[in-house]
Amino acid sequence: MVHQYKNNGYNIVLDVNSGSVHVVDDVVYDVIPLVEKALDAGTDNNAIEKSLMEALKEKYEASDIRDAFEQVMELKEAGQLYAPDIYENYIIDFKKRETVVKALCLHIAHDCNLACKYCFAEEGEYHGRRALMSYEVGKKALDFLVKNSGNRVNLEVDFFGGEPLMNWQVVKDLVAYGRSLEEPFHKKFRFTLTTNGVLLNDEVLEFVNREMSNVVLSIDGRKEIHDLMRPFRKGQGSYDLIVPKFQKVANSRNQMNYYVRGTFTRNNLDFSRDVMHLADLGFQQISVEPVVAQPTDDYALREEDIPVLLEEYDRLAVELLKRKKEGRGVNFFHFMIDLEGGPCVAKRLSGCGSGTEYLAVTPWGDLYPCHQFVGKEEFLMGNVDEGITRTDIRDEFKTCNVYAKEKCKNCFAKFYCSGGCAANSYNFHGHINDAYDLGCELQRKRIECAIMIKAALADLEGEEENEEE
Repeated sequence: MVHQYKNNGYNIVLDVNSGSVHVVDDVVYDVIPLVEKALDAGTDNNAIEKSLMEALKEKYEASDIRDAFEQVMELKEAGQLYAPDIYENYIIDFKKRETVVKALCLHIAHDCNLACKYCFAEEGEYHGRRALMSYEVGKKALDFLVKNSGNRVNLEVDFFGGEPLMNWQVVKDLVAYGRSLEEPFHKKFRFTLTTNGVLLNDEVLEFVNREMSNVVLSIDGRKEIHDLMRPFRKGQGSYDLIVPKFQKVANSRNQMNYYVRGTFTRNNLDFSRDVMHLADLGFQQISVEPVVAQPTDDYALREEDIPVLLEEYDRLAVELLKRKKEGRGVNFFHFMIDLEGGPCVAKRLSGCGSGTEYLAVTPWGDLYPCHQFVGKEEFLMGNVDEGITRTDIRDEFKTCNVYAKEKCKNCFAKFYCSGGCAANSYNFHGHINDAYDLGCELQRKRIECAIMIKAALADLEGEEENEEE
């Protein structure tokens, strides 16, 4: 499978199955799809070359067409173009593998001090009652993780909410307990924290910088946008309170191992301005993601918004590239993809690992496939006392992958998004083996922009090397 597109002056060709990316001239760009069609039809090379000459004779010189054809066939022979999909058969063995849990999302607080309008957790309550996780439940969760992690050494625990700082003492106690398990069980915990920043202070920051591998700071961008969507319960905005705190966090961590995470809605279809606003505030690790909401919500993104949003991603990519060239670049989470390592088989098959490698734990110890399924009783998998009692749910998630989804089979992005979010699929289609269509459109554009940025930066590096010579 080959995907071709033009972006910011580049002709880009992605060979989906090998993961190879090529930046080509116009003649090669036009030759590639014609060759692919001919190869699929079983046409021999001599006939293909003749058909190319006939099809492109009005546009290019014969010698250029011939050279392009030779280049294309060389790439094919090298396995970098028209590569076969050799991974689908892995799914059979993958279904049989032993499940190993490597990460937990601890819902340390089903309560929040903000009233964000788009919150899937209903102001932290998750369709249920307000509650704080006890130290005893948290200990059992960490014991469950160690017990079910097999030979895996590195384990991940995210303190989540609601707002986890509303249960700060338990967070600290559980970190200490986790550290006490590391040596005797040959494990290493990687703790992370997601916070709205309201309760951040120097004592919290000192502990976070010592113990947390990553920190997620929730902010939506410009003051008017942030305050509209992330107010306190009485309606006042939270922007002015949290911005200086977040700046202090980012600087204290040397602009690494954190990111500010925002959500854009129909209220800010010009979300690139919010990304740039966060960059101008001094943040260098930024994620601003599309809201996932039902069509009845006034802030929900609609199908008619897609063309505007696609243009916005292009605009953002060009601006980020410009800043990078000027020496003031930032990392935008959705434009960060690994092209050098090639597609990863495990990720192709398992996606985010929800329901198998990754589980969410409620304040009272119930286990769910991920934080977005919490409160949906049909996805209650067990608890920290008894472990996984609904192995059928686990097995369903184990086989949730790009090969199980009809919409993914012919999508060029499938090995980068790994089939998308199971929760979004369930919320919009009633089962986990579908895809959230609007989200897919935006994901494809983000991947295209990310590859373009890589191509442009490679050009820049080449120019700099030539200057040095």
